[in-house]
Amino acid sequence: MNSGKRSEKVSPTTSARMKRVRRQGTDLELLVRRYLWQQGVRFSVNTRGLPGSPDIANRRRRWAVFINGCFWHGHEGCGLARLPNTNRAFWSRKVDDNRRRDAAKVKQLRAQGFLVITVWGCEIKHLVKTGHSSVLNRFVRKLKSRPPSN
Repeated sequence: MNSGKRSEKVSPTTSARMKRVRRQGTDLELLVRRYLWQQGVRFSVNTRGLPGSPDIANRRRRWAVFINGCFWHGHEGCGLARLPNTNRAFWSRKVDDNRRRDAAKVKQLRAQGFLVITVWGCEIKHLVKTGHSSVLNRFVRKLKSRPPSN
């Protein structure tokens, strides 16, 4: 829990850089949305009525997609998730809190009968770089195969 005060100070340079990081409509999110739309998958974005406001969701077919940045969401085993050496305790706590929050939201969505898929930034970058559309096609088939709920 955060009492509103931070014991560690973040440098003004780091603070300014972090303020520029987008929460919604990131390049990675736009790539996935564009691809899904081209494949005929229909969805809404940043669905506030669902736990965690998934980046992409279809309530009728009961699926939700979170597109997570590797650093901010602590993607295990990914080089992009490496914590900075400066103020390490602060960043570690911040990422751990994000991971706990993510897990709770996924659990809530699954309890409501949703298929939940997490797509990591490094995965999207790799797919774009290599052009492996077979992975994306499997992803699309999985979303399309969900029957509509009543």
